[in-house]
Amino acid sequence: MNLPNKLTMSRIVMAIIIILILLIPFDNLGITLPQLYINESIVVNIKYLIAGVLFVLASITDFFDGYIARKYNLITNFGKMIDAIADKILVNSVLIILTAFGFIHPIITVIIIIRDSVVNSIKMLAGNKGHVVAAIKMGKLKTACLMVGITLTLFYNLPFELINLRVSDFLLVIASILSVISGFQYYYLNKEYLKS
Repeated sequence: MNLPNKLTMSRIVMAIIIILILLIPFDNLGITLPQLYINESIVVNIKYLIAGVLFVLASITDFFDGYIARKYNLITNFGKMIDAIADKILVNSVLIILTAFGFIHPIITVIIIIRDSVVNSIKMLAGNKGHVVAAIKMGKLKTACLMVGITLTLFYNLPFELINLRVSDFLLVIASILSVISGFQYYYLNKEYLKS
């Protein structure tokens, strides 16, 4: 259990905490969480801000675990596997929850989850034939837009909401478009392994 793998495991723990914070019905349990009133028109539930801060911290570990593993040659098969699992637990769970609560349009979540399923299948098939599928630039850009879009959604699109700019929605739509494009790129770059 090297440092990158410990960071990855911490991401899974933070993802579970985020899920619990978002899903626990505090009102039904008699727990009243404070709310912030911004500009007399925006009511912010504090649990989304807490989840947003944890989401940012978890996203940072996603960068550093890979960076440290590559820099110090600490890449392991376990690390590759658990990193992919941690990413999906963090991102897909929050996407589904925010969609269920009406913060994100369902088509965005459906596109991203289907794309991830297809790309992961391509990676597994290519891996079975001894080929490692590297991340592509379009996929990394998709991930960046998605992470920032989710973070802004958890933060009620502030401060952009104050000037009526839906930056969170825009980034999530861009992430969906990039998901489709990068999905086709992954297929095109690895179709020889799929056909064989």
